[in-house]
Amino acid sequence: MRARQLSIFVAVLASLAAAPMVYPVTACAADAAAIQPRDGWYNKALVDFDFMRQNVSIPPKKGVMIIDSRPAARQYDPGHIPGAINIPDSQFDKLVDKLPADKATLLLFYCGGLECMLSHNSAFKAEKLGYTNIKVYPAGSPDWKAKGGQVSVSAAYIKKLIDEKAPYALIDARPKRVADKGMIPTAINISDTEFDKHVGKLPADKATPLIYYCGGLECVLSDNSAAKAQKLGYTNVLTYPPGYPEWEKLHGAPAPAAATAATGGTVATTAALVPGKEKGSVTVDSFEQVWKSNPGSIMLVDVRDPKEVASGMIKGSVNIPMNELEKRISSLPTDKPVVFVCGTGARSGEAYDTVKLLGGKVQASFLDADVKFNADGTYSMTAKK
Repeated sequence: MRARQLSIFVAVLASLAAAPMVYPVTACAADAAAIQPRDGWYNKALVDFDFMRQNVSIPPKKGVMIIDSRPAARQYDPGHIPGAINIPDSQFDKLVDKLPADKATLLLFYCGGLECMLSHNSAFKAEKLGYTNIKVYPAGSPDWKAKGGQVSVSAAYIKKLIDEKAPYALIDARPKRVADKGMIPTAINISDTEFDKHVGKLPADKATPLIYYCGGLECVLSDNSAAKAQKLGYTNVLTYPPGYPEWEKLHGAPAPAAATAATGGTVATTAALVPGKEKGSVTVDSFEQVWKSNPGSIMLVDVRDPKEVASGMIKGSVNIPMNELEKRISSLPTDKPVVFVCGTGARSGEAYDTVKLLGGKVQASFLDADVKFNADGTYSMTAKK
């Protein structure tokens, strides 16, 4: 009797092994509860994080299109699933030409989570157009981020950061010989193959947004570098998968007169810092020209105390209080100029003297000026006479 039961058990196992592998819709009990069909949803094919993860890839997986149905500027641009294209549901009919010609292509729609109907609405519209392989990821962007999925940003978002002089680090992961031919403004070059040699170029604050890019959707260097940065403890690591090819198409190659170029490990710009009257100072006019045209080419360090900075500091600057500077000198970059600023030029001049004494290869200077700092990140600056 026992032998017969054993033979039946073995037969059942064999039949299960021979069955095709079907990816489960849910990964855990909590997901199972969350992904139950709802009225108004595209309930024909709901998928979960694991299914999405198997289909999200750079280079993009053949025969798969991932579609973010959320509005562009407020949601898609600052963070989306890598490789996803943006077709806001409100503009679906205007943007149908973005959909693939092959109606059998796997279309994966998502939006802003379980309460968001945009992806379901778009899925129904795609079905009416004759697409036959449509699925919806109802948990969407919030679930993707919560479970550690890589997040990407758009060219429009990077342009916004540049224009607003926001605090971030834009990193070109291509080899130096390629990056030297043209980079996105404000970017620094840390080749993925030499990542470990240039870790010192990364910001000391591990909460600083890092945005990696390389040579387009077929290039894996930015993803590789992003993973390395995450292992180092950086907590806000993003990618821009279309990379330099898309940027060049949208904004053109940097003109020689305005481009930043890597020269001997430093960053050169047409708008250059000009020495001021005081030793180590730079003129206000030259600083403002550089800060306006290419803020990423310099590091602006506010050496005032935290309670002063709390009421306002220049957008894009970093705060290293004067009494902490000596122990934090190692965090300063050596591949681009560091300009110190305070309210009157006194502490910024002291910061310059300290770095010149202890800072080794740091290219230090300071602003000898009276500065008014506004809460919105703007400022007014008057040179000392």
